Amino acid sequence: MKRYSGGRSEMATSLHNERLETVVHALLETNSETVLDLGCGPGELMARLAADRRFKKIAGIDTSLEALAAARRLLAEEYRVWDDNRLSLHHASFTSFIEDLSGFDAAVLLETIEHIDPHRLSTVEQTVFAAYRPKTVLVTTPNREYNILHGIPDGIFRHRDHRFEWTRNKFRGWAEGVAGRQGYRTVFDDIGEVDPSLGSSTQMATFFRI
Repeated sequence: MKRYSGGRSEMATSLHNERLETVVHALLETNSETVLDLGCGPGELMARLAADRRFKKIAGIDTSLEALAAARRLLAEEYRVWDDNRLSLHHASFTSFIEDLSGFDAAVLLETIEHIDPHRLSTVEQTVFAAYRPKTVLVTTPNREYNILHGIPDGIFRHRDHRFEWTRNKFRGWAEGVAGRQGYRTVFDDIGEVDPSLGSSTQMATFFRI
């Protein structure tokens, strides 16, 4: 599968900000005070969470040392919100369970699930939903059907590191399967402008532990 190598447009930046705002709002709605950011990247979500004192503890996990260094700079130097008692960064994969990070209220996979090889999704399920087992899990991922409205040709991924991109039915099927096996229920939401036929650019599943 080829990958789309185009630069980020103003529309993409606006969508990214909407994703961040939607996730923060959803976490507040669920009264989550402790949050695991699984695949935290350069720390944009962590910075927004850290700016709100209602979030008592925030941990970021990423496999990239470069991304973690960028996150540390963003949190400590740009936003000036670094607090050893509230924030932590971990060089690890969210396919591996870290016992010290158990017991968090919520976990977020913000545009990260599609960077995992499909054959490893069962490991993600076991780690996130069975081992960490937070009360709430938020997963956002691209909606492949919407790509044409971004000017991305059929058969091309939005990002060179994407391993797959799901249609709405495929995403719903995966999420409902995980929820049924692990004792959660799911709610699905659109992020971004909604096309009546193709849906929204980003799709989000919220898992509530039963």
